[in-house]
Amino acid sequence: MTPDILFSKPFHAPREMENLARVVHGDHAHGDGDFTRAAMHRLTNITGARAALLTTSGSHALELASKLLDLGPGDEVILPSFTFPSAANAVALTGATCVFVDVDLRYGNIDPQQVAEAVTARTRAISVVNYGGVAVDFDALTSIADEHGLALIEDNAHGLGGTYRGQQLGTFGIVAAQSFHDTKNVHCGEGGAILINDPSLVERAEIVREKGTNRSRFLRGQVDKYTWVDIGSSYLLSEYNAAVLDSQLESFTLIQAKRHAVWNSYATRLPVWATAENVRLMEVPADRRHPAHLFFVQAPDHEYQAALLAHLRSVGVIGTFHYIPLDSAPAGRRHGRRLRELTASQQFSDRLVRLPLWAGMTDGQVDRVIEAVSSFRR
Repeated sequence: MTPDILFSKPFHAPREMENLARVVHGDHAHGDGDFTRAAMHRLTNITGARAALLTTSGSHALELASKLLDLGPGDEVILPSFTFPSAANAVALTGATCVFVDVDLRYGNIDPQQVAEAVTARTRAISVVNYGGVAVDFDALTSIADEHGLALIEDNAHGLGGTYRGQQLGTFGIVAAQSFHDTKNVHCGEGGAILINDPSLVERAEIVREKGTNRSRFLRGQVDKYTWVDIGSSYLLSEYNAAVLDSQLESFTLIQAKRHAVWNSYATRLPVWATAENVRLMEVPADRRHPAHLFFVQAPDHEYQAALLAHLRSVGVIGTFHYIPLDSAPAGRRHGRRLRELTASQQFSDRLVRLPLWAGMTDGQVDRVIEAVSSFRR
């Protein structure tokens, strides 16, 4: 029996086992060891961010960002309804209110016009996600943020290696969050990082990340003892995870080339079917570069989405949908508000079908996915 083609499968980089063996047989398994430092250095080289600190997850990177901005009760943060719950959790955990706005139907990114309408005297920040690694309209969003004195938080979980008008994603927000969950291009099972683009936040970020202590300064010999100086938590990635991540980042160019080959096959071989079926394929504007994190198609309606997903499963191809809009979720109604009914977010969610895409896919597997998709008719 031919095995199913999984939606996602973690890539294994060449030096993972060698790196892990060094940790297993070494004397440093907790956070901030040699592999952590090496991975953070590679990450700043890839993104051009001022500083990078590894965290236990992308969720924790977003929570760390909220702590650095001192969000709290009475504050509001504008964010897209069509995003992963971690972005909203990071706001709600502080007692601040999530203000959900819509996305555009072409890319699934936050709508700058609705962001501008949502700004109030209580607004402290705008949180954006580069959906599928395709950059949001940063010109419009930074203009709104600058006009009202707001912080821009960049959820770049999908976007490592992408660009907007030549600038690397992860460097537009005052801080940015990366995810290294095993569904991401680069992974360590579970992990993340916060990218810091405002130098004045680096020292405090180190403190909050290290249980609220100035232990990082102590380890660098800058103080003779360390103590509790701020509210923080334990966000450090273990050295085992960092060893895997360092190997992944070392192989970043190889991983990206493999993923782009799959993405390009979908983009060049599915248009005839898409046109015949009134399906929209994922697009990327000319002024943006994407990192081949995912490839999606937009069905003409929800019934078509469900039928296509069922058809793919029936022939051993695992496709999937994506986010349920947060403004309609039980927690979203408790911890947030919206300006109006967010119809675009619901439509985007109801029509989205994501196809399998991972670095180890063979040409035969890609052919099977394309054949499975192309064989579907309403």
